[in-house]
Amino acid sequence: MPASVQLLSQFPLLRPLPSEVLESLSVRMTLRSFARRAMVMSKDVPAEELGFLVDGRLQGVDFTVDGRSVGLYFVDPGDYFGELSLVDGKPPSEFVVAAVKSTVAFMDAKLAKELILNNPGLAQAVMSRLANRVRLVMGQRTLLSLPNPFQRLCVLLLQLPQHTDAGVTEVDQAPTHQELAIMINASRETVTRSFQLLFLNKVLVREGNALRLLQPGVLKDIAEGRVSPPKA
Repeated sequence: MPASVQLLSQFPLLRPLPSEVLESLSVRMTLRSFARRAMVMSKDVPAEELGFLVDGRLQGVDFTVDGRSVGLYFVDPGDYFGELSLVDGKPPSEFVVAAVKSTVAFMDAKLAKELILNNPGLAQAVMSRLANRVRLVMGQRTLLSLPNPFQRLCVLLLQLPQHTDAGVTEVDQAPTHQELAIMINASRETVTRSFQLLFLNKVLVREGNALRLLQPGVLKDIAEGRVSPPKA
């Protein structure tokens, strides 16, 4: 199924392009749907497409030598993925799976590379994205070096995309306990117990799929080791 011009104009990376370019792209891109936990992009084969998430949520994951999964990043609607392979022509360095039922618009890698090389603004955006990805990986490495899983969870919660509503910091579409667990190298049960303590001490409150950070200062103090995690 092809992607419409209206849909393509919703992606921040493509939005600056002239309408005639978007019209040309619309007939050359395809939409595909993926069930929850389905493989969207594999590291075992060279990536031949650049993906743009229409709806849902994706997660970049990899596995340790002993088979444990490690969560690396999330892809939210409007975002894109597969750009690393686009640059160096090598297979991806991670798997991309659907965290929930998702729809993705795919652009052929050759077309995507030509488009970026011929548009300096897009090239700058992709370079900035790659630089940010390097910073995130470095931050993830630092996070995993912390000995306490509760502390690692607090660091990760503070790194999730946030907005402020009526003076309260919120995380929309918070990841599941399992998704958080594989990002901090802990069990789902450990994450669940940690959340129970944070809720009990009114540090966080859950409202639907959102998390309200009632005491972000406490989260930061735990994350930076200034105070110990709360007790039951």
